[in-house]
Amino acid sequence: MRILVTGGTGFSGHALVMRLLQDGHEVVALDNKPGLDDDTIRNAGGKIIYGSVTDRACVEEAVEGCEVVQHLAAAFRDVGASDEKYREVNVRGTEIVAEASVKAGVRKLVYCSTCGVHGNVENPPAGEDAPIAPADYYQQTKYEGEVALEAFRDRIEYTIIRPAAIFGPGDPERFSMIFKRVAAGTFPMFGNGKTTYHPVYIDNLVEALIAVMPSGVGAYEAYLIADKEYVTLNDLITRVAKALDRDVTIRRMPIGPLIVAGHVCETICKPFGIAPPIFPRRVDWYRQNRAFRIDKAQRDFGYTASVSLDEGLRRTGEWYRANSIIPS
Repeated sequence: MRILVTGGTGFSGHALVMRLLQDGHEVVALDNKPGLDDDTIRNAGGKIIYGSVTDRACVEEAVEGCEVVQHLAAAFRDVGASDEKYREVNVRGTEIVAEASVKAGVRKLVYCSTCGVHGNVENPPAGEDAPIAPADYYQQTKYEGEVALEAFRDRIEYTIIRPAAIFGPGDPERFSMIFKRVAAGTFPMFGNGKTTYHPVYIDNLVEALIAVMPSGVGAYEAYLIADKEYVTLNDLITRVAKALDRDVTIRRMPIGPLIVAGHVCETICKPFGIAPPIFPRRVDWYRQNRAFRIDKAQRDFGYTASVSLDEGLRRTGEWYRANSIIPS
C-alpha cells in the first residue's frame, strides 16, 4: 500500500521508510530538510518531498493516495527554537497532518509521541496510565499533540506510540556522546549513577510502528515502546564498554553545579540562537528516572522487542566505528 512517513529522512523515519520499502510498500517521505542518506531511500524506490508539516498544501500533496500515515515529524532537540515553534510543529503540525489525512481518506494514522510525557518516573516501572508530567516544552507539546488527535476520533482511526530513548545504527548523535566517552576510557557521572534509563533499539521501534498499521489494532490507544529491560546509568556505561570491548572508568562528580550551569548556559545562548554546550534537558539525563512496562503492547499486538539491549549496543558501536564516529 501507499504510506506517508513524516520526518521520513530523520533517524527513526529513515529506518521506518527503508523497512516499509523492503516489505514492498510504496512510500512517501516528507521532511523539512535533507537527511544523511536520502539517496538510499530514492534508490530503493521511495519518494521524498521536502516541506514542513505546518505547510498544509505540502502535506496534502504528500498524503494523496495514502492508506496509512506514520507521523514522526517533530521539533526535537532544537535548543534555539522558541516555545511557539515547538507548539507550531508538534501540535499544529499534528492537526494539519490529521486534517489532511481525513481529507485524503487515510485509513490509519500512527502518531509517534514520546515516553517523556510521563516525566520523571517516581514509581518505576511506569505504564501508560502513569501520571502525565512532561518536564520540558518538547515533551509538553508532544503530549498536546496526543490530545489534539482526540478531536479526530470520529473521523480517522489512530494509534499513539510513546518510544523510550531511541538508539541504533544510522544516528550519529543520540548515543554518540556516550560511546565517545566510553571509547576514550573515562565517563563523567554526575550524581550516583543509579538513575534508571530505558532505551529502545531502532529496529524494535520500527517493529511496533508497523504492527499497529492494520485496522483495529491499537485503535485510539497509547503504547509505551521500549526494550525488554531498563538499566541504571552505571549499568548502561558498563554495557557500552562491553559492547566496545573497552575498559572504562566512571568518574563521579556532584550534579548540583551542572544543574546551575545548564540553566545559565541556556539563558545566555537562547537569545542569540546559539546551541548551548549544556542545557537542562541534557542535565536531566543524569537525574530523571525512565523505566517502563511494555506489557500492553505485548498483549495487544504481540510486540516482542526482538533485539536485546546488548545486541543493539554492539550493532551501534560497530556502526559508529565504521563511520569514524569513534576510533576503531
